[in-house]
Amino acid sequence: MPQAHIPIVALIGRTNVGKSTLFNRLLERQASIVSKVAGTTRDRKEGVCLWRGLVIKLIDTGGLDMDHEDEIEKNVVRQAEKAIAKADVILFVVDMKQGALPQERELAAMLMKSGKPVIVVGNKAETPAIRNSAMDPSWRLLALPSPIPVSGLRGTGTGDLLDVIYDKLETIKMKPAELQEITAVRVAVVGKPNVGKSSLINAILGEERFIVSPVAHTTREPNDVMIEYKDREYLLIDTAGLLKAAKMKKQGELEEQGAFRTERVLPKANVALFVVDVTEPVGTQDKMIAGMVKSAGTGVIIVANKWDLVKDKNPTTINRVREMIAGGLPFIAWAPTVFVSAKTTQRIPELFTLIDEVEKARHAQIPERDLETFWRSAVRAHLPSRGKGPKPPEIMGMQQTGTAPPTFNLHIKAKRLDVLHPSYLRFLENRMRIHFKLTGTPIVINIVGMTARAK
Repeated sequence: MPQAHIPIVALIGRTNVGKSTLFNRLLERQASIVSKVAGTTRDRKEGVCLWRGLVIKLIDTGGLDMDHEDEIEKNVVRQAEKAIAKADVILFVVDMKQGALPQERELAAMLMKSGKPVIVVGNKAETPAIRNSAMDPSWRLLALPSPIPVSGLRGTGTGDLLDVIYDKLETIKMKPAELQEITAVRVAVVGKPNVGKSSLINAILGEERFIVSPVAHTTREPNDVMIEYKDREYLLIDTAGLLKAAKMKKQGELEEQGAFRTERVLPKANVALFVVDVTEPVGTQDKMIAGMVKSAGTGVIIVANKWDLVKDKNPTTINRVREMIAGGLPFIAWAPTVFVSAKTTQRIPELFTLIDEVEKARHAQIPERDLETFWRSAVRAHLPSRGKGPKPPEIMGMQQTGTAPPTFNLHIKAKRLDVLHPSYLRFLENRMRIHFKLTGTPIVINIVGMTARAK
């Protein structure tokens, strides 16, 4: 069942005041990329914080500096403004080392107009002298209270800060939520830069939840958002665009770190939405990502985006493009393909039905009797192909050993495992997908000999 409302606390402030460092500290995990580069955090990032045995939701935002004219930075401001509107309590984070700046007085005025409770947090207070400066009159930003001195880097004062947050929630009659196990389907959205990953998530959510930009690498890190659709929860993870390693190094440390995080996210996902641009041929980058997704063992749905831009479509176009994509991505040719337009939201609702189908297939538990019927029928249709050795092996049995993905042992009467040709495993896998409706999931078949066991 969907969880009850969790109080939302948004971290707001200028660039480089340490919002992401404090966010990570309060969550007790490395959720946001931390860097000295101004504007590292671009999208709103959410996480659940546990304190006093109860949970609240934190939202990390980009720097709300008032003098930025760059289009991406304007989007950052819009995202932070949405976080303010959504929040129950606002943490106004300032840099205690730098002192109050004119922009912070403008921010203070804006936050007070929101009508939300505002807690001023003096970050980077690593020494007693800095902590004591919180009482300096210069830190009285309009009618807001003096800063609560903390160090997101070292954790100093963060417990006191959480006490203040929870007490503030109590005064506005907002109760932190009970800790519950999240059973949402984890859906990672992956693909090379500029194929429309963030646009797809925006289309799914029905709002501009993530920054969308024609500039490559707008998204620098995996980003999570929980949604509910037809009484089921999904955790959508927007990821950084993945390039070849050599190209990634040229892009800079932040992009390389974002790609590394994306690779770590994939094995934890249940289903990957692999976004490709139908207006471009399948390229080397797409193939590299396909191999990465397959190795992660997640379910896969190929999302052929920008279908609205394909001109002169006829009844055969969709099959021709589907074959082109499957031929270009042989590692995951078994993955279903959905042709969508993130711009017009065409076929977006179909994704949820397919995600559920793929997730069900990943956890399929095939009855032993059905599995025996299957492999005996497969052998009658196609005798085992000989690999190395004097004659083809005899198949003795097949058993399921795991799920997510479905994993099987194929027992053969042979002392060496390479006596069965690899193509026969592909034959069994393809036949198994159709027979047991194992849509969009990897299938692992290990060969087990009479005296040797496959690794």
